[in-house]
Amino acid sequence: MPFSSLGLHPDLLRGVKDLGFQRPTPIQADAIPPALAGRDLLACAQTGSGKTAAFLLPIVHGLMGRPRSRPGTTRALILTPTRELAAQILEDLKDLTVHTPITGFAVYGGVGMGPQEHAFRSGVDLIVGTPGRLLDHFRQPYAKLSGLEYLVLDEADRMLDMGFLPDIRRVLRHIPSKRQTLFFSATMPDPIVKLSHEMLHNPAMINLERKPAPATGITQAVYPVPSHLKQKLLLTLLNTGDINEALVFTRTKHRADRLAKYLEQQRVSVQRIHGNRSQAQRTDALAGFKSGKYRVLVATDIAARGIDVTALGHVINFDVPAVPEDYIHRVGRTARAELTGSAFTLVAPEDEPSIRDIERAISKRLPRVTVPDFDYAAKSERLEMPHAQRIAEIRARKAEERQRAKSNAERRARHAQPQGHGHGQGQSQSQRGPQGQREHRGHAGAPPRGRRFRPRRAGH
Repeated sequence: MPFSSLGLHPDLLRGVKDLGFQRPTPIQADAIPPALAGRDLLACAQTGSGKTAAFLLPIVHGLMGRPRSRPGTTRALILTPTRELAAQILEDLKDLTVHTPITGFAVYGGVGMGPQEHAFRSGVDLIVGTPGRLLDHFRQPYAKLSGLEYLVLDEADRMLDMGFLPDIRRVLRHIPSKRQTLFFSATMPDPIVKLSHEMLHNPAMINLERKPAPATGITQAVYPVPSHLKQKLLLTLLNTGDINEALVFTRTKHRADRLAKYLEQQRVSVQRIHGNRSQAQRTDALAGFKSGKYRVLVATDIAARGIDVTALGHVINFDVPAVPEDYIHRVGRTARAELTGSAFTLVAPEDEPSIRDIERAISKRLPRVTVPDFDYAAKSERLEMPHAQRIAEIRARKAEERQRAKSNAERRARHAQPQGHGHGQGQSQSQRGPQGQREHRGHAGAPPRGRRFRPRRAGH
């Protein structure tokens, strides 16, 4: 089925053609018709399935087909869990609407509020933003969305994981209840189902019966390896395989930093992206990875939301994800838009229970792969010391700092004690003049210094 059969505005179809899209993906073919008909949607859609266009195309079509109820009003709002995803959706909007007058703006934290305030005041057609920063604006009188017609929740399950559900409910208080709502989530845990019931009216159900699983174009494999050799195996895969670029996932920000430093020392062009990096650093890292400046991007789960790299060939799980849903989100960074890609997971013996949970969730046993000529018995320093050892060292360092502070305080106290000066222990206030200056302390009856003494004449 070609895009032209969906009944989209001709100027939108020109943008679709410019992007080289020949036919809609399954989620686009299923979601766009009911959305064009004005129905609410509840869709289970994986990362990389083409879901962004599945909600952007019908919304933009509707914005172009109906005039504004009044000038300077924002008519569509898209909620996302992260800054990166908000920025990516805005880029997709610009690409699709290049032949239209539709305007949009991204609203998220880590950057100044001034340009975002201007977007609210000028009434751009569409705002895509994160819940926290939107609430910051809603506290101000200029941020009114009383003319809103469309609301999208993208990656609702990820917003649940990040604790955004209370913020989402607060956002809902600031927008009209009469609207069209499109609700997308890769998984459907009970809290998400409950939230969808609160927000949607007689929605079209899409893919809800399908069990969440990675895209069919992803080649998945497990690489068993001791924990202390993971970084060496990763380096071997980068040096000997056909990996041109790779998105590497770690479970913690600390490990992302350590792994990036290790790869940099091995002369691999690498950058990292996680929550402790500034927005400018995250933007530069992602832009450098997309442009090919960096061959490897090391990321944590949260920071990787919204990373959309055309034809990304490899995703590598340096750490096994904590839950199967994170695995699906991670590997969905490759094989996007019906392309192909590979997802490798480095699995230590202690990771086996987690990888079995993932296999049960996706109803598939992942093949185990060993690398020829790799020394699996080699001795190597861990990328980072075990957690218990690190905590013990931190406690020892804190105890040493407390002891040093105590010693310094005692030394200062000793130095502050009054020192003896010959006959007395200092000088009392009564020995000072009215200006606080010392008076002469000579023999009794001696005159003050500076005044000439003249003996009293007899009989005077």
